[in-house]
Amino acid sequence: MEAVVGVTLQLDRAIAQETAPVWEKVKSHVTPMEWPDQARLISEINALKKDRDAVILAHNYMTPEIYHGVGDYVGDSLGLAKEAARSDAKVIVQAGVHFMAETSKILSPDKTVLIPDLKAGCSLAEAITGADVRLIKQRYPGLPVVTYVNTTADVKAETDICCTSANAVQVVEWAAREWGVDRVILIPDEFLARNVAAQTTVGIIAWKGRCIVHERFKADDIHAMRQAYPGAEILAHPECPEDVLGAADFAGSTAAMTDYVMAKKPRQVVLITECSMAANIKGDVPEVDFIGPCNLCPYMKRITLTNIRDCLRDMTFEVTVPEDMIPRAARAVQRMIDLPPPAVPARYDMIKARHHVPVELI
Repeated sequence: MEAVVGVTLQLDRAIAQETAPVWEKVKSHVTPMEWPDQARLISEINALKKDRDAVILAHNYMTPEIYHGVGDYVGDSLGLAKEAARSDAKVIVQAGVHFMAETSKILSPDKTVLIPDLKAGCSLAEAITGADVRLIKQRYPGLPVVTYVNTTADVKAETDICCTSANAVQVVEWAAREWGVDRVILIPDEFLARNVAAQTTVGIIAWKGRCIVHERFKADDIHAMRQAYPGAEILAHPECPEDVLGAADFAGSTAAMTDYVMAKKPRQVVLITECSMAANIKGDVPEVDFIGPCNLCPYMKRITLTNIRDCLRDMTFEVTVPEDMIPRAARAVQRMIDLPPPAVPARYDMIKARHHVPVELI
């Protein structure tokens, strides 16, 4: 911090020392002008966490000052779901979106679960309802329902097992074996379902839900990036369309992409996903040059240091799930958690895919 004279002068020495490690992680994405206010908020939030016996679960798509500054547990939705179940804290603050907070409440019904902004939603979670799932089960009796964790509690309550992009192939194949069938319902993300279908011989019945961030990426974006940055390695998220994954060098969940960058440390890398993720990984591998494009999630960006502070100070906003819904939803989530993790980080190999069976779209 000594080199950042303007920052040091505007901060109390104790706060400057407390937050110095965070500054080192975020300084490529936070200006010295912004930092004093952010540092004070980080210090205040971390003090409030102790007072409230609280932990903050910060998703990979949070901004760097949240991810590195106040997140007690950081990662993808599967990792955060597991931490919610393991945590001994009395209060869980979800630095993410509403379905993630509901998942924490489902796994920890006796804890107080808070979200800083009730409007932090998700286009996938809003794409389907529990009533929709009941109708799907009537149409396809006897087939297991695998539901992406990016769904509301009422959808999870109608589900046989949840999945994330990190383990979707594994979960689909497990469900087919357990039910003794050759087709599985995988909802609600259409592109994830199509990309999973290319990795397995299990037939997939899908729903037309999409992530507003990932559906905007096009294969032309990949080709343009290759022309502009011929040495860059391009990593794509499986919520993107199939042709985007086919044009990328690597496709996998946010955890798999993070593992790839941390292990290989490519000189230049393009992450085809929500762009705060690149900023967060940059804090741990400053030698890697992260290149756009950048699509922001408007829901994730509703979470800020200010409303996290207010959330802990005022104990708002509490997220609840109907008591009769919790056991059914918890069964689906816990089945996912109880599966042994994949031997290697989940990768979607679109070039060497075993087959391309058409997905049945409901």
